[in-house]
Amino acid sequence: MELIGKIIQVLPERSGTSARTGSEWRMASYVLETTTDRFPRKMVFEVFGSDKIQQFNIQVGEMVRVSFDIDAREYQGRWYNSIRAWNVDRNLADPMAQMPMGAPDMTPFGAPSTAPMPTAAPQEAAPFTSTGAEDLPF
Repeated sequence: MELIGKIIQVLPERSGTSARTGSEWRMASYVLETTTDRFPRKMVFEVFGSDKIQQFNIQVGEMVRVSFDIDAREYQGRWYNSIRAWNVDRNLADPMAQMPMGAPDMTPFGAPSTAPMPTAAPQEAAPFTSTGAEDLPF
C-alpha cells in the first residue's frame, strides 16, 4: 500500500538488542498527514533498521510517498498493528496529479459524495444519408 502526504512529526527513535540474536536494532517513527484527500488523515509509520533510517533521511515538512506493509501481532491476549515503510519517495511534482484517475470523492465514512460528477457535453449525430449502394469495405 502507499500514501502521499506531508511529514508533520518525527517521533523519538527506539533501539535495543535482539533477545534471539543479540544484534542491535533501531526503529524510527514518523507521522504523515495525507494531502490528497478531501478530509486529511494522519498515520504513524515505522522505519526499521539503521540503514533504512539513514537512507530515507525523513525530515519534518517534506512531501513524500510512503510505500508500506500493515501487519498485526498478538501480545498477552491483545493485538497491535504495525505499519512499516519499505520505500519513501520524495520525487513528487504535484501530489494531486498522483491521485488515481476516476477515484471517487468520498465522505469521512466511505459513502460516495453527493458532489455532481463532471459529464461530457452531448454531441450531435451527423445526419444519415443513403446513396443506395453499399460502400462498406467488408
